[in-house]
Amino acid sequence: MKQAQHQPSRRDMRRALTAVAAALAAMVSLTLPIAPAMAQQQKIKIGLMLPYTGTYAALGNAITNAFKLYVDENGGKLGGREVEYFVVDDESDPSKAPDNANKLVKRDKVDVLVGTVHSGVALAMAKVARDNSTLLIIPNAGAGDITGPLCAPNIFRTSFSNWQPGYAMGKIAAEQKKKTAVTFTWKYAAGEESTGGFKEGFEAGGGKVVKEMTLPFPQVEFQSYLTEIAALKPDVVYVFFAGGGAVKFVKDYAAAGLNKTIPLYGPGFLTDGTLEAQGDAAQGLLTTLHYADGLNNPKDKAFRAAYLKAFKAEPDVYAVGGYDAAQLLNVGLTAVKGDISKRNELVAAMESAKIDSPRGPMTLSKAHNPVQDIYLRKVEGKENKVIGVAVKALADPARGCKL
Repeated sequence: MKQAQHQPSRRDMRRALTAVAAALAAMVSLTLPIAPAMAQQQKIKIGLMLPYTGTYAALGNAITNAFKLYVDENGGKLGGREVEYFVVDDESDPSKAPDNANKLVKRDKVDVLVGTVHSGVALAMAKVARDNSTLLIIPNAGAGDITGPLCAPNIFRTSFSNWQPGYAMGKIAAEQKKKTAVTFTWKYAAGEESTGGFKEGFEAGGGKVVKEMTLPFPQVEFQSYLTEIAALKPDVVYVFFAGGGAVKFVKDYAAAGLNKTIPLYGPGFLTDGTLEAQGDAAQGLLTTLHYADGLNNPKDKAFRAAYLKAFKAEPDVYAVGGYDAAQLLNVGLTAVKGDISKRNELVAAMESAKIDSPRGPMTLSKAHNPVQDIYLRKVEGKENKVIGVAVKALADPARGCKL
């Protein structure tokens, strides 16, 4: 008697076909390169090169806190990719800057450099970024050369140029009919460009800078200079100091009694983050900057509340620069769906970005410097209260930029 042959059922055939398909897929996956979508799941590497010790430590921490705040608000991601941080204390030391930046770029292989505060350090970072074609976002340092002769497609700034608030305050002083001025700063790029901007705005309006005084950074022995100011009797004094130096100068100026006879003006860095330490000596000071207390726009209200909740401190202009650095990077990464290798598309998106900043609307010039309102502020209590707009939508002249 013949044995009956087993006829496979439709279910058996489906199972067999499914097994074959799975085996083929596994074989193919072993021979094909990883798809771009999978590669994009790797974390984007952010190199934070900022001052965490010394004169500018508080500034570096504010920038870092706000950058991370924006990332956290977006689920720990930028452009859909998780973020990994590599942190270097630049110590505000230009001599160490090339090595520090190269370590981040060549050793840690960061995708993006973010930094810094000290203009001399930032200039060195810009050179490293240009040499290695690394994306660099500067959240504070305002050195004119960065968006001037050193401008490049891969270098962006989310703060200001040193020229901007200086020029705006010079314009204000001239409008107030001040005729003579003395400028005073540390002898380095930030200070000299700021006082140079003041001189340009002031003298264009009919004023005259009768003396330009400097001292080496970060020296804070001001007495002999204050004596000279008292003898010159200018209508106004414009200074560029920040951090601990700003605290000491404002207090020394008041202690010498000069605040009663010669108005002291400066960019906002003179009083931002320093008011509590300056105390009564700062009351009534006028400064110009792209940020102020009491701006009263929805983005600023939300930002200030979130920062206060996260860090138990009020944010300042340095925090705004850090927050907007993350915002700008997110615009670029979102445009390329997290694929930072698509450099041209990423840069184009960043160039055309319209940032809803806590400072108010911000766009970028052709040289990648913010185009923004510069506010006139007055110290009232522990606030730099906005009392007007010194210059609307001010763009840096970007002299020497070939972009």
